[in-house]
Amino acid sequence: MLRKSIKETGKTLAFLGPEGTFSHQAACLFLKSSPPGAYLPHAYPSIPHILYAVKKGEITYGLVPVENSIEGSVNVTMDVLAGEQSIYIHEEIVLDIKHYLFSRELCLEQIHKIMSHPQAIAQCRRFLEAKLKHADIIATESTAEAVRQLADYREGYAAIGSWANYELYKVPVLCSDIGDYPHNQTRFLLVSNTVGSSKVTHKTSLVLTLEKDRPGGLYDILGEFAGQKINLSRIESRPAKKELGSYLFFLDCEAGHDHPGLQAVINNLIDKKSLLKNLGSYPVFHNSR
Repeated sequence: MLRKSIKETGKTLAFLGPEGTFSHQAACLFLKSSPPGAYLPHAYPSIPHILYAVKKGEITYGLVPVENSIEGSVNVTMDVLAGEQSIYIHEEIVLDIKHYLFSRELCLEQIHKIMSHPQAIAQCRRFLEAKLKHADIIATESTAEAVRQLADYREGYAAIGSWANYELYKVPVLCSDIGDYPHNQTRFLLVSNTVGSSKVTHKTSLVLTLEKDRPGGLYDILGEFAGQKINLSRIESRPAKKELGSYLFFLDCEAGHDHPGLQAVINNLIDKKSLLKNLGSYPVFHNSR
C-alpha cells in the first residue's frame, strides 16, 4: 500500500482494518501529512491487537477510535489506555462521518437484506426505519467488508459504508448521506509507547481516580482546572474494574504542555493523593469531507 518497506523506514502505523474502514481513512489523513514513505500502514483485526502491539513496541504508532459524537465512547480503547502505563497520545484526528447506501439494485423496494457494521446501522436508524423497514439487517465486521461482499452481484442486497468503500469496490451508490445526524464525527487517537514530542499542542488527556471516595472529591479536582481557567472539553467515568462504586475519570482539557497553569493543576492533583496518569499533550487535526 505504500512505497517503502518496514526495513527501509523502521516505522509502522497500525489501523483497524480492513482497507476502506473509517479507521483506514483516518490513517490515510495522517500519512498524507507525513513525508512520502515515512510509515508503512498495516491493518489489524481489533483495537486491543493494535494497543498491545504498541505497548510491546511491535509497531511505531497505532491509530484507534476513542469517541463518536452519536454513539459515545469506545470503551475498549479507554480501558486499555487507562490500564497500560506505557501508551501515550501523540495526536488527535477528528473525522467527519458520512454514510452511503450501496447496492446493484435500482430501487429501495428491491432490497431485502442490508449489511454493515452495527455502529453504522445504529447511526442510520431513522433512514432504515423510514425507507427500508421491510429489509433484514445483517451485521458485519466492518463497513468495508459489507461493501466488499457486494462487489459480486447479490440479488436484493445492500450495504452501508463510506465513500472510501466506493473508491475501493466500485459498487453503485443508491442513496447518499443517509446518517441520522448531519454532524457525525469520530475522534481517533494516534498512540505510541513513547511520550509525544510535538512542539505545538492543543489538548491534554488525564486519567485519575480518587484514593478515597468522599463527598466533594470530584468537585475539588474540577476546581483545580477552573482555578487555572482551563476548560475541560470532556469528563467521563469508567468502572475501575474493582469493587462496585470504584471509578476512573477521563479528563480532556484544552491546554497544551506549555500552558502556564497545567503543571500546577497536575502537581495539585498529585498532592490530593489521587492516582493520576498523564496520557500526553498533543495537537488536534480536523478533517471535513
